[in-house]
Amino acid sequence: MAALTPGAAGTLRVHGSIRVPGDKSISHRALILSALAQGSSRIDHILDSADVQSTAAALRAIGARIPAIAPKMWVEGAAGTLTSPREPLDCGNSGTTTRLLAGVVAGARLTATFIGDASLSKRPMRRVAEPLTAMGARIELAPHGGLPMTVEGAKLNGVDHASTVASAQIKSAILLAALIAGVRARVSEPHRSRDRTERMLKARGIDVRQEENAVSIAPAQRLKATNVAVPADPSSAAFFVALAVLADEGELRLTDVCLNDTRTGFLRVLQRMGARIEMLDTREEGGDQVGTIIARPSQLHGIEIEGADVPAMIDELPLFACLATRARGESVVRDAGELRVKESDRIKVIVDNLVTLGAAAEELEDGFRIVGGTGPLRGAISTQADHRIAMSFGILGALPGNEIAIDDPQCVAVSFPGFWTELDRVRQ
Repeated sequence: MAALTPGAAGTLRVHGSIRVPGDKSISHRALILSALAQGSSRIDHILDSADVQSTAAALRAIGARIPAIAPKMWVEGAAGTLTSPREPLDCGNSGTTTRLLAGVVAGARLTATFIGDASLSKRPMRRVAEPLTAMGARIELAPHGGLPMTVEGAKLNGVDHASTVASAQIKSAILLAALIAGVRARVSEPHRSRDRTERMLKARGIDVRQEENAVSIAPAQRLKATNVAVPADPSSAAFFVALAVLADEGELRLTDVCLNDTRTGFLRVLQRMGARIEMLDTREEGGDQVGTIIARPSQLHGIEIEGADVPAMIDELPLFACLATRARGESVVRDAGELRVKESDRIKVIVDNLVTLGAAAEELEDGFRIVGGTGPLRGAISTQADHRIAMSFGILGALPGNEIAIDDPQCVAVSFPGFWTELDRVRQ
Protein backbone atom coordinates (compact mmCIF):
# COMPACT_ATOMS: atom_id res chain seq x y z
CA MET A 1 0.00 0.00 0.00
CA ALA A 2 1.06 3.61 -0.51
CA ALA A 3 0.32 5.96 2.37
CA LEU A 4 0.28 9.65 1.54
CA THR A 5 2.10 12.08 3.81
CA PRO A 6 0.10 15.06 5.13
CA GLY A 7 1.36 18.63 4.78
CA ALA A 8 4.05 19.88 7.12
CA ALA A 9 3.07 21.27 10.53
CA GLY A 10 -0.62 20.82 9.85
CA THR A 11 -0.61 23.31 6.98
CA LEU A 12 -0.83 22.56 3.27
CA ARG A 13 0.82 25.13 1.06
CA VAL A 14 0.77 24.71 -2.72
CA HIS A 15 3.03 26.44 -5.18
CA GLY A 16 4.27 26.40 -8.73
CA SER A 17 3.13 25.79 -12.27
CA ILE A 18 2.13 22.48 -13.87
CA ARG A 19 1.62 21.43 -17.46
CA VAL A 20 -0.28 18.18 -16.92
CA PRO A 21 -0.01 15.50 -19.62
CA GLY A 22 -1.82 15.76 -22.94
CA ASP A 23 -5.58 15.33 -23.13
CA LYS A 24 -6.42 11.62 -23.22
CA SER A 25 -9.53 12.01 -25.39
CA ILE A 26 -7.69 14.12 -27.96
CA SER A 27 -4.68 11.78 -27.93
CA HIS A 28 -6.84 8.76 -28.82
CA ARG A 29 -8.61 10.66 -31.58
CA ALA A 30 -5.45 12.25 -32.96
CA LEU A 31 -4.01 8.78 -33.57
CA ILE A 32 -7.21 7.39 -35.07
CA LEU A 33 -7.96 10.34 -37.36
CA SER A 34 -4.33 10.63 -38.48
CA ALA A 35 -4.37 6.93 -39.37
CA LEU A 36 -7.57 7.38 -41.40
CA ALA A 37 -6.45 10.53 -43.24
CA GLN A 38 -4.74 10.91 -46.58
CA GLY A 39 -1.23 12.23 -46.04
CA SER A 40 1.08 12.76 -43.08
CA SER A 41 0.02 14.33 -39.76
CA ARG A 42 2.23 15.59 -36.95
CA ILE A 43 1.12 15.10 -33.34
CA ASP A 44 2.79 17.05 -30.51
CA HIS A 45 2.38 16.49 -26.75
CA ILE A 46 0.44 13.24 -27.10
CA LEU A 47 -0.32 11.51 -23.81
CA ASP A 48 1.96 8.52 -23.28
CA SER A 49 -0.29 6.41 -21.08
CA ALA A 50 -1.50 2.82 -20.99
CA ASP A 51 -4.84 3.68 -22.62
CA VAL A 52 -3.28 5.60 -25.51
CA GLN A 53 -0.74 2.83 -26.02
CA SER A 54 -3.70 0.44 -26.37
CA THR A 55 -5.10 2.56 -29.19
CA ALA A 56 -1.71 2.77 -30.91
CA ALA A 57 -1.21 -1.01 -30.71
CA ALA A 58 -4.72 -1.78 -32.00
CA LEU A 59 -4.28 0.61 -34.93
CA ARG A 60 -0.97 -1.04 -35.84
CA ALA A 61 -2.71 -4.42 -35.75
CA ILE A 62 -5.18 -3.29 -38.45
CA GLY A 63 -2.44 -1.94 -40.70
CA ALA A 64 -2.03 1.67 -39.61
CA ARG A 65 1.51 3.06 -39.65
CA ILE A 66 1.77 4.27 -36.06
CA PRO A 67 5.34 4.90 -34.82
CA ALA A 68 6.40 4.67 -31.17
CA ILE A 69 4.60 7.20 -28.98
CA ALA A 70 6.80 10.30 -28.64
CA PRO A 71 6.43 14.00 -27.69
CA LYS A 72 6.67 14.84 -31.40
CA MET A 73 5.57 12.18 -33.85
CA TRP A 74 4.43 11.82 -37.45
CA VAL A 75 1.65 9.46 -38.56
CA GLU A 76 1.35 8.50 -42.22
CA GLY A 77 -2.30 8.00 -43.15
CA ALA A 78 -3.43 4.55 -44.19
CA ALA A 79 -6.78 5.52 -45.72
CA GLY A 80 -8.29 2.60 -47.65
CA THR A 81 -5.49 0.16 -46.79
CA LEU A 82 -6.55 -1.13 -43.36
CA THR A 83 -6.76 -4.91 -42.96
CA SER A 84 -8.42 -7.33 -40.57
CA PRO A 85 -6.06 -8.23 -37.69
CA ARG A 86 -4.60 -11.70 -37.32
CA GLU A 87 -5.11 -11.71 -33.54
CA PRO A 88 -7.76 -10.22 -31.24
CA LEU A 89 -7.36 -6.50 -30.56
CA ASP A 90 -6.32 -6.17 -26.92
CA CYS A 91 -7.73 -2.86 -25.68
CA GLY A 92 -6.39 -3.19 -22.14
CA ASN A 93 -8.48 -0.97 -19.86
CA SER A 94 -9.57 1.48 -22.57
CA GLY A 95 -13.25 1.84 -23.38
CA THR A 96 -12.40 4.63 -25.83
CA THR A 97 -10.13 2.31 -27.80
CA THR A 98 -12.79 -0.39 -27.94
CA ARG A 99 -15.80 1.67 -28.90
CA LEU A 100 -14.15 4.05 -31.36
CA LEU A 101 -12.27 1.29 -33.15
CA ALA A 102 -15.45 -0.78 -33.32
CA GLY A 103 -16.77 2.03 -35.52
CA VAL A 104 -13.58 2.02 -37.59
CA VAL A 105 -13.67 -1.75 -38.10
CA ALA A 106 -17.36 -1.67 -39.06
CA GLY A 107 -16.95 1.18 -41.53
CA ALA A 108 -13.79 -0.23 -43.12
CA ARG A 109 -15.44 -3.65 -43.67
CA LEU A 110 -12.92 -5.44 -41.49
CA THR A 111 -13.45 -8.27 -39.03
CA ALA A 112 -11.93 -8.06 -35.55
CA THR A 113 -12.46 -9.47 -32.07
CA PHE A 114 -12.01 -6.99 -29.23
CA ILE A 115 -10.72 -8.15 -25.85
CA GLY A 116 -9.57 -6.33 -22.72
CA ASP A 117 -8.67 -6.64 -19.07
CA ALA A 118 -11.11 -7.86 -16.41
CA SER A 119 -12.50 -4.37 -15.80
CA LEU A 120 -13.04 -3.48 -19.46
CA SER A 121 -14.56 -6.90 -20.19
CA LYS A 122 -17.44 -6.09 -17.82
CA ARG A 123 -18.30 -2.76 -19.40
CA PRO A 124 -21.45 -2.56 -21.56
CA MET A 125 -20.95 -2.85 -25.32
CA ARG A 126 -24.55 -3.30 -26.49
CA ARG A 127 -24.91 0.47 -26.54
CA VAL A 128 -22.34 0.69 -29.33
CA ALA A 129 -23.21 -2.64 -30.97
CA GLU A 130 -26.85 -1.68 -31.54
CA PRO A 131 -26.32 1.41 -33.74
CA LEU A 132 -23.51 -0.25 -35.69
CA THR A 133 -25.74 -3.27 -36.25
CA ALA A 134 -28.52 -0.95 -37.43
CA MET A 135 -26.04 0.41 -39.99
CA GLY A 136 -25.38 -3.11 -41.33
CA ALA A 137 -22.44 -4.46 -39.32
CA ARG A 138 -22.62 -7.92 -37.74
CA ILE A 139 -21.62 -7.93 -34.09
CA GLU A 140 -21.37 -10.75 -31.58
CA LEU A 141 -21.04 -10.00 -27.87
CA ALA A 142 -20.30 -12.14 -24.84
CA PRO A 143 -23.50 -13.35 -23.07
CA HIS A 144 -23.25 -10.55 -20.47
CA GLY A 145 -23.17 -7.89 -23.22
CA GLY A 146 -19.48 -7.08 -22.94
CA LEU A 147 -16.16 -8.34 -24.27
CA PRO A 148 -15.09 -10.37 -26.12
CA MET A 149 -16.88 -8.58 -28.98
CA THR A 150 -16.50 -9.57 -32.62
CA VAL A 151 -17.26 -6.91 -35.22
CA GLU A 152 -17.70 -7.89 -38.85
CA GLY A 153 -17.96 -4.90 -41.13
CA ALA A 154 -20.11 -4.70 -44.23
CA LYS A 155 -21.49 -2.16 -46.66
CA LEU A 156 -23.08 0.21 -44.18
CA ASN A 157 -26.26 2.24 -44.43
CA GLY A 158 -26.89 5.70 -43.04
CA VAL A 159 -28.47 5.92 -39.60
CA ASP A 160 -30.49 8.26 -37.40
CA HIS A 161 -29.69 7.06 -33.88
CA ALA A 162 -31.36 8.32 -30.71
CA SER A 163 -28.96 7.39 -27.91
CA THR A 164 -30.48 6.71 -24.50
CA VAL A 165 -27.29 7.94 -22.78
CA ALA A 166 -25.08 10.96 -23.38
CA SER A 167 -21.89 9.22 -24.49
CA ALA A 168 -19.12 10.73 -26.58
CA GLN A 169 -17.76 7.24 -27.24
CA ILE A 170 -20.99 5.93 -28.78
CA LYS A 171 -21.46 9.10 -30.80
CA SER A 172 -17.87 8.94 -32.03
CA ALA A 173 -18.13 5.28 -33.06
CA ILE A 174 -21.17 6.05 -35.23
CA LEU A 175 -19.56 9.14 -36.79
CA LEU A 176 -16.35 7.24 -37.61
CA ALA A 177 -18.23 4.29 -39.09
CA ALA A 178 -20.30 6.63 -41.27
CA LEU A 179 -17.28 8.67 -42.35
CA ILE A 180 -15.29 5.63 -43.45
CA ALA A 181 -18.30 4.01 -45.15
CA GLY A 182 -19.23 7.25 -46.93
CA VAL A 183 -22.79 7.39 -45.56
CA ARG A 184 -24.69 9.97 -43.55
CA ALA A 185 -25.39 9.64 -39.85
CA ARG A 186 -27.22 11.62 -37.20
CA VAL A 187 -26.89 11.02 -33.46
CA SER A 188 -29.13 12.62 -30.84
CA GLU A 189 -28.60 12.41 -27.08
CA PRO A 190 -30.61 13.22 -23.94
CA HIS A 191 -27.92 15.76 -23.01
CA ARG A 192 -24.98 17.13 -24.96
CA SER A 193 -21.90 14.94 -24.48
CA ARG A 194 -18.32 15.97 -25.07
CA ASP A 195 -17.72 17.13 -28.62
CA ARG A 196 -14.09 16.26 -29.11
CA THR A 197 -14.62 14.11 -32.21
CA GLU A 198 -16.81 16.69 -33.92
CA ARG A 199 -14.26 19.46 -33.42
CA MET A 200 -11.38 17.33 -34.67
CA LEU A 201 -13.34 16.18 -37.72
CA LYS A 202 -14.16 19.78 -38.60
CA ALA A 203 -10.48 20.73 -38.29
CA ARG A 204 -9.77 18.03 -40.88
CA GLY A 205 -12.25 19.35 -43.41
CA ILE A 206 -15.29 17.22 -42.57
CA ASP A 207 -18.80 18.67 -42.78
CA VAL A 208 -20.18 18.01 -39.29
CA ARG A 209 -23.32 19.83 -38.24
CA GLN A 210 -24.30 20.32 -34.62
CA GLU A 211 -27.66 21.03 -33.09
CA GLU A 212 -28.33 21.47 -29.38
CA ASN A 213 -28.16 17.78 -28.46
CA ALA A 214 -27.55 16.21 -31.87
CA VAL A 215 -24.83 15.96 -34.48
CA SER A 216 -24.88 14.83 -38.10
CA ILE A 217 -22.26 14.02 -40.71
CA ALA A 218 -22.71 14.31 -44.47
CA PRO A 219 -21.81 11.38 -46.76
CA ALA A 220 -18.88 10.91 -49.14
CA GLN A 221 -16.16 12.91 -47.40
CA ARG A 222 -12.42 12.44 -46.99
CA LEU A 223 -10.23 13.28 -44.02
CA LYS A 224 -7.36 15.68 -44.56
CA ALA A 225 -4.05 15.19 -42.80
CA THR A 226 -3.66 17.87 -40.12
CA ASN A 227 -1.07 18.70 -37.50
CA VAL A 228 -2.29 18.81 -33.89
CA ALA A 229 -0.77 20.00 -30.63
CA VAL A 230 -2.54 18.09 -27.87
CA PRO A 231 -3.50 20.47 -25.04
CA ALA A 232 -3.19 19.55 -21.37
CA ASP A 233 -5.97 17.26 -20.14
CA PRO A 234 -8.62 19.13 -18.09
CA SER A 235 -9.53 15.92 -16.25
CA SER A 236 -5.91 15.56 -15.10
CA ALA A 237 -5.67 19.27 -14.29
CA ALA A 238 -8.80 18.95 -12.15
CA PHE A 239 -6.91 17.04 -9.44
CA PHE A 240 -4.47 19.89 -8.92
CA VAL A 241 -7.20 22.51 -9.07
CA ALA A 242 -8.89 20.57 -6.27
CA LEU A 243 -5.64 20.38 -4.30
CA ALA A 244 -5.18 24.16 -4.50
CA VAL A 245 -8.79 24.84 -3.52
CA LEU A 246 -8.45 22.60 -0.45
CA ALA A 247 -5.03 23.99 0.53
CA ASP A 248 -4.37 26.48 3.32
CA GLU A 249 -1.96 28.75 1.47
CA GLY A 250 -0.50 29.48 -1.96
CA GLU A 251 -1.79 28.97 -5.49
CA LEU A 252 -1.31 26.65 -8.44
CA ARG A 253 -1.09 27.57 -12.10
CA LEU A 254 -2.17 24.95 -14.68
CA THR A 255 -0.97 25.85 -18.18
CA ASP A 256 -2.13 24.98 -21.72
CA VAL A 257 -5.31 23.31 -20.46
CA CYS A 258 -8.11 22.45 -22.88
CA LEU A 259 -11.04 24.71 -21.90
CA ASN A 260 -13.65 23.38 -24.33
CA ASP A 261 -17.00 24.10 -22.66
CA THR A 262 -17.97 20.41 -22.77
CA ARG A 263 -14.87 19.65 -20.66
CA THR A 264 -15.05 22.41 -18.04
CA GLY A 265 -18.15 21.34 -16.13
CA PHE A 266 -16.05 20.54 -13.06
CA LEU A 267 -14.60 24.06 -12.99
CA ARG A 268 -18.05 25.62 -13.27
CA VAL A 269 -19.33 23.44 -10.42
CA LEU A 270 -16.34 24.37 -8.25
CA GLN A 271 -17.08 28.05 -8.84
CA ARG A 272 -20.66 27.46 -7.75
CA MET A 273 -19.27 25.91 -4.56
CA GLY A 274 -17.27 29.07 -3.86
CA ALA A 275 -13.90 28.11 -5.32
CA ARG A 276 -11.47 30.87 -6.26
CA ILE A 277 -10.59 29.89 -9.82
CA GLU A 278 -9.49 32.04 -12.75
CA MET A 279 -9.12 31.12 -16.41
CA LEU A 280 -6.60 33.31 -18.19
CA ASP A 281 -4.72 33.61 -21.50
CA THR A 282 -7.51 31.80 -23.38
CA ARG A 283 -6.93 31.21 -27.07
CA GLU A 284 -8.06 28.88 -29.84
CA GLU A 285 -5.78 26.05 -30.93
CA GLY A 286 -6.86 23.28 -33.29
CA GLY A 287 -10.53 24.15 -32.92
CA ASP A 288 -10.47 24.15 -29.09
CA GLN A 289 -10.18 26.79 -26.40
CA VAL A 290 -6.91 26.51 -24.48
CA GLY A 291 -5.73 28.56 -21.52
CA THR A 292 -4.31 28.79 -18.01
CA ILE A 293 -6.16 27.96 -14.79
CA ILE A 294 -5.14 29.59 -11.50
CA ALA A 295 -6.61 28.02 -8.37
CA ARG A 296 -6.35 29.27 -4.77
CA PRO A 297 -7.48 28.12 -1.30
CA SER A 298 -11.24 28.52 -0.88
CA GLN A 299 -14.14 27.94 1.48
CA LEU A 300 -16.53 25.50 -0.23
CA HIS A 301 -20.22 24.87 0.33
CA GLY A 302 -22.25 21.87 -0.76
CA ILE A 303 -24.38 21.88 -3.92
CA GLU A 304 -26.58 19.57 -5.97
CA ILE A 305 -25.57 18.27 -9.40
CA GLU A 306 -28.01 16.66 -11.85
CA GLY A 307 -29.21 16.59 -15.44
CA ALA A 308 -27.12 18.39 -18.03
CA ASP A 309 -24.35 19.15 -15.51
CA VAL A 310 -23.36 15.49 -15.34
CA PRO A 311 -21.96 14.69 -18.85
CA ALA A 312 -19.56 17.65 -18.75
CA MET A 313 -17.91 16.37 -15.55
CA ILE A 314 -18.60 12.63 -15.55
CA ASP A 315 -14.89 11.77 -15.13
CA GLU A 316 -14.47 14.30 -12.30
CA LEU A 317 -17.36 13.09 -10.14
CA PRO A 318 -15.14 10.88 -7.93
CA LEU A 319 -13.00 13.95 -7.27
CA PHE A 320 -16.10 16.05 -6.59
CA ALA A 321 -17.17 13.46 -4.02
CA CYS A 322 -13.84 13.80 -2.21
CA LEU A 323 -14.10 17.61 -2.29
CA ALA A 324 -17.64 17.40 -0.92
CA THR A 325 -16.35 15.78 2.27
CA ARG A 326 -14.54 19.06 3.04
CA ALA A 327 -17.39 21.41 1.96
CA ARG A 328 -19.88 23.03 4.32
CA GLY A 329 -23.27 21.31 4.25
CA GLU A 330 -24.69 18.62 1.98
CA SER A 331 -23.78 17.76 -1.60
CA VAL A 332 -25.93 15.53 -3.81
CA VAL A 333 -25.30 14.01 -7.25
CA ARG A 334 -28.18 12.58 -9.29
CA ASP A 335 -28.63 11.40 -12.91
CA ALA A 336 -25.13 9.88 -12.84
CA GLY A 337 -26.00 6.20 -13.28
CA GLU A 338 -23.32 6.07 -16.00
CA LEU A 339 -20.77 6.00 -13.17
CA ARG A 340 -21.76 2.41 -12.46
CA VAL A 341 -20.36 1.21 -15.81
CA LYS A 342 -17.01 2.99 -15.81
CA GLU A 343 -13.70 1.30 -14.93
CA SER A 344 -15.44 0.33 -11.69
CA ASP A 345 -18.91 0.86 -10.24
CA ARG A 346 -17.76 4.30 -9.21
CA ILE A 347 -20.86 5.13 -7.19
CA LYS A 348 -20.38 2.11 -4.95
CA VAL A 349 -16.60 2.43 -4.79
CA ILE A 350 -16.76 6.14 -3.91
CA VAL A 351 -19.30 5.70 -1.13
CA ASP A 352 -17.78 2.53 0.33
CA ASN A 353 -14.36 4.13 0.53
CA LEU A 354 -15.63 7.37 2.02
CA VAL A 355 -17.56 5.49 4.71
CA THR A 356 -14.44 3.43 5.45
CA LEU A 357 -12.53 6.67 6.04
CA GLY A 358 -15.20 8.04 8.37
CA ALA A 359 -16.98 10.44 6.03
CA ALA A 360 -20.76 10.83 5.95
CA ALA A 361 -21.72 9.37 2.55
CA GLU A 362 -24.80 7.60 1.20
CA GLU A 363 -25.22 5.65 -2.03
CA LEU A 364 -28.15 6.58 -4.30
CA GLU A 365 -29.35 4.58 -7.29
CA ASP A 366 -27.96 7.14 -9.73
CA GLY A 367 -25.53 9.08 -7.56
CA PHE A 368 -24.64 9.82 -3.95
CA ARG A 369 -25.21 12.13 -1.00
CA ILE A 370 -22.32 13.48 1.09
CA VAL A 371 -22.30 15.69 4.19
CA GLY A 372 -19.11 17.67 4.62
CA GLY A 373 -17.07 17.84 7.80
CA THR A 374 -13.75 18.89 9.28
CA GLY A 375 -12.64 15.75 11.12
CA PRO A 376 -9.67 13.67 9.96
CA LEU A 377 -10.28 10.92 7.43
CA ARG A 378 -8.22 7.81 8.03
CA GLY A 379 -8.07 4.31 6.66
CA ALA A 380 -7.23 2.14 3.66
CA ILE A 381 -9.17 2.46 0.41
CA SER A 382 -9.70 0.02 -2.44
CA THR A 383 -9.28 1.54 -5.89
CA GLN A 384 -10.68 -1.47 -7.80
CA ALA A 385 -7.78 -0.71 -10.19
CA ASP A 386 -9.58 2.53 -11.17
CA HIS A 387 -7.15 5.37 -11.91
CA ARG A 388 -9.59 8.17 -11.12
CA ILE A 389 -10.48 6.66 -7.76
CA ALA A 390 -6.78 6.44 -6.86
CA MET A 391 -6.05 10.05 -7.82
CA SER A 392 -9.20 11.45 -6.18
CA PHE A 393 -8.40 9.84 -2.85
CA GLY A 394 -4.76 10.80 -3.36
CA ILE A 395 -5.82 14.45 -3.25
CA LEU A 396 -7.89 13.85 -0.13
CA GLY A 397 -4.96 12.02 1.45
CA ALA A 398 -2.66 14.99 0.84
CA LEU A 399 -4.59 17.16 3.34
CA PRO A 400 -3.13 17.68 6.82
CA GLY A 401 -4.58 15.28 9.37
CA ASN A 402 -5.84 12.77 6.84
CA GLU A 403 -4.08 9.41 6.64
CA ILE A 404 -5.22 7.43 3.61
CA ALA A 405 -3.53 4.32 2.24
CA ILE A 406 -4.17 3.45 -1.42
CA ASP A 407 -3.98 -0.20 -2.42
CA ASP A 408 -2.94 0.23 -6.06
CA PRO A 409 -1.24 3.59 -6.62
CA GLN A 410 0.28 2.44 -9.93
CA CYS A 411 -3.12 2.19 -11.63
CA VAL A 412 -2.85 5.94 -12.35
CA ALA A 413 -0.61 5.00 -15.31
CA VAL A 414 -3.78 4.55 -17.37
CA SER A 415 -4.09 8.34 -17.72
CA PHE A 416 -1.43 10.17 -15.66
CA PRO A 417 1.79 8.16 -15.09
CA GLY A 418 3.57 11.01 -13.27
CA PHE A 419 0.72 11.93 -10.92
CA TRP A 420 2.40 11.04 -7.62
CA THR A 421 5.62 12.81 -8.56
CA GLU A 422 3.75 16.01 -9.44
CA LEU A 423 1.68 15.80 -6.26
CA ASP A 424 4.84 15.69 -4.14
CA ARG A 425 6.44 18.53 -6.11
CA VAL A 426 3.71 21.15 -5.69
CA ARG A 427 2.90 20.81 -1.99
CA GLN A 428 4.67 21.66 1.26
